[in-house]
Amino acid sequence: MARINSVLGPIDTENLGPTMMHEHILIANWAMRQAFSNWINREEFVDYAVKMVKKAKHSGIRTIVDCTPINLGRDIHVIREVAEKAEMQIIACTGFYHFEEMWIRDRDPRWLADLLINEVEHGIMGTDCKPGILKCATDIGGLTPANRHLMEVVSIVHKATGLPITTHATVANRVGLEQQSVFEELGVDISKVIIGHCRDSTDADFISSIIDRGSYVGMDRFGIDWMLPQAERIKVVAKLCRLGYAGKMVLSCDHSAYIDYAEEKRGVVQDKWAETRSVPVEEREVQFSYLMDTVVPQLREQGVSEEDISLMLVENPRRFFEGKP
Repeated sequence: MARINSVLGPIDTENLGPTMMHEHILIANWAMRQAFSNWINREEFVDYAVKMVKKAKHSGIRTIVDCTPINLGRDIHVIREVAEKAEMQIIACTGFYHFEEMWIRDRDPRWLADLLINEVEHGIMGTDCKPGILKCATDIGGLTPANRHLMEVVSIVHKATGLPITTHATVANRVGLEQQSVFEELGVDISKVIIGHCRDSTDADFISSIIDRGSYVGMDRFGIDWMLPQAERIKVVAKLCRLGYAGKMVLSCDHSAYIDYAEEKRGVVQDKWAETRSVPVEEREVQFSYLMDTVVPQLREQGVSEEDISLMLVENPRRFFEGKP
């Protein structure tokens, strides 16, 4: 047993329960929120998100890992308020997204790492909420110099604090394997890394190759059918379970109660907050409760055992946060 930081304080890993390892409470650009008061109605949003998180809790979820990094709009005050009102264990992250921002290139990795270490040791944005996981991202552009720069930052923080790492990765360019190589080069124990968004691939050999090198894989985009149909997502997880890989997969939906840049085709959220809140929580097909209400029953239909479901939802998150292979 170990202790892991949640936004409401440390929790014992044995109390994590069924855990969604890659979700987002809110993604909303900070600059636009500061410039335009109507970019999002905070009070309305919190009420909306609380209903959604409570629905997930009712479905059986006990912990949500919020993987919104600093430059994707992480709002620790909103995350904490939602956690308090929904009575949900929420683990926040620290780290940076893959955006090619000018300030990234000219900042020394050690300088940026010290900023994140301060959050781990003292709290985020003046609160006592400390991150429980590190986030870094590499996207369709591959391992760009800026993205490698940020991987160096996260590696420094990981080695200084012991916090595990989760990534944003794309399967089209198989960048997850590159992420593993860079982390190994930088001295990171890749058994303490989740390579994210592997569920976007139907190539079981590719996914298993990441696992065979030692990392966990995030099967974390259920319900995003425009990227890959749900039936295909279920099939590859079931196949990997049959091949004996259930012990290194974690599950999630990569859902956000609201995301301000989403396109309508996602079928999850709309472009504007006014349009999003016009859809009652009860009518949202894909949300935090989708994993337990829809995905798990479909996995059972494909022959995935209760033991493997428990591994992916409960045991693997616990082992990951405890740093156990």
